[in-house]
Amino acid sequence: MQLKHIETLDESIKELDKEIADRMRPFEEALELLDTIPGVNRRNAEEIIAEIGVDMSRFPSAEHLSSWSGMAPGHNESADKRKSGKTRKGNQHLRTTLVQSARSAARQKDTYLASQYRRICSRRGSNRAAVAVGHSILIIAYHILKKKQPYIELGANYFEQRSKDAAIKRALQLLQNAGIEINLENIVA
Repeated sequence: MQLKHIETLDESIKELDKEIADRMRPFEEALELLDTIPGVNRRNAEEIIAEIGVDMSRFPSAEHLSSWSGMAPGHNESADKRKSGKTRKGNQHLRTTLVQSARSAARQKDTYLASQYRRICSRRGSNRAAVAVGHSILIIAYHILKKKQPYIELGANYFEQRSKDAAIKRALQLLQNAGIEINLENIVA
């Protein structure tokens, strides 16, 4: 009886997959564009399009989409002190898909999103990092759907390149804290 039930469920899944493929045929271009984002596979792209659509003119900016979906970072400030903020309640299906995509992107190597996940995870924890990377994926999806251009990978060392001077100062400070004296006159940048 259990094997018959499993076979029935497998047949139902095949029928539903065929129905989803038929309904997503008009959005094939958008699906292929979203599939270029690390961590977003075809199923996740289908879910993102099902929740937000492909017409981004409804949202004045990526931040409006983020706020609508409930993936915007919280803002809790009082007396010029920034406190921990929670994300708002929003579209739970979209949130689940984005967090799942973020965790998948975190497992990939040499990508901007994986690097972002590791940076945030070391400071704030894995759950907050997954939500933050999911937010980034949503912002990327907005721009991809609006401009109709594929995702451009920035690379795993994007954060270091962006703040190269700050990284050099941190490294020098670490060496000085370890008791190593540095003569910068002999070093060529």
